[in-house]
Amino acid sequence: MRLIPLASTSLGLIAGAFISVSASTATAAECIAPSNPGGGWDFTCRTIGRILTELDLVEGNVQITNMPGGVGAVTYAMVASERADDPELIVATSTVGITQIAQGRYPAPLDAMRYLAMLGADVGVIAVDNDSEIQSLEDLNEIMVNDPGSITTAGSSSAGGWDHLRLLMVAREAGLENLGDLRWVQFDGGTDAVTQMMGGQIDVVSTDIGEIAGFIESGDIRILAALSDEPIPAFPDIPTAKSQGIDVTGYNWRGLYTGGEVSDEEYQEWVSDLETLYNSDQWQQAAVDFGLVPIWRGGDEFEAYVREQRDIMEELSRDIGVIE
Repeated sequence: MRLIPLASTSLGLIAGAFISVSASTATAAECIAPSNPGGGWDFTCRTIGRILTELDLVEGNVQITNMPGGVGAVTYAMVASERADDPELIVATSTVGITQIAQGRYPAPLDAMRYLAMLGADVGVIAVDNDSEIQSLEDLNEIMVNDPGSITTAGSSSAGGWDHLRLLMVAREAGLENLGDLRWVQFDGGTDAVTQMMGGQIDVVSTDIGEIAGFIESGDIRILAALSDEPIPAFPDIPTAKSQGIDVTGYNWRGLYTGGEVSDEEYQEWVSDLETLYNSDQWQQAAVDFGLVPIWRGGDEFEAYVREQRDIMEELSRDIGVIE
């Protein structure tokens, strides 16, 4: 009988309650979604778990465990303290998780885990109303640098959240020095933000393209830039920020980590299996069906990417006063 502590939803605190997991129900591999059923992390575990089995990359079925709390902090604490060397454990994570780490909201540092791969992403976009006088990313950058207080920007995250940070990355790359001068308003979702923008209350929206694709298709809004390496397949005419001289990507990626004490051999085996999964027809279709753009970064490349993201988010969060 194995005992797993349930952590409090208060960040970094472990509660005294336990649940029992019978050894007879254990499988060769387990994926933890640090959330309730539904949503991105749950999709990541359930879909990857299913395809790992379909491709015979694991023995039997992958056990899926939902462990909500602290925007992933509960799971992070448990893995760091109890299962850091478990080679059969993988955990769903995303840009949101790295943002939490960068802002000191997880109970252990980034190096407590080994980051395996990202397999897909929602792509961040910067949008204006179709009737806006802001015609291009260049126009927006000029305003953000020279008169940032004249516009109101918005998205579905709070100040210091990912929608906000990736717009600040663009503003900083364009030359804005005092990032706090750019006004930000939070809404419950990208759809709400766009609705307010169309009503004239908001000037610019930063969000995932999946949240506002319908507005693009209807022609109600204009996308100034996609924050991706390459044009978005579903909207190939939208220019990337990179193609306009702003070297910024803003993926809300979906990926996996494992414990920090897992051996190099076991780590590389997971990376290889996940790359095989990524290249399968099953994953390519499932990702698109969920609204993701399939994107692969694995192993050392992904580890370096995650650290780079953490550093950027930490610096931006400090610049706007989210952390000291």
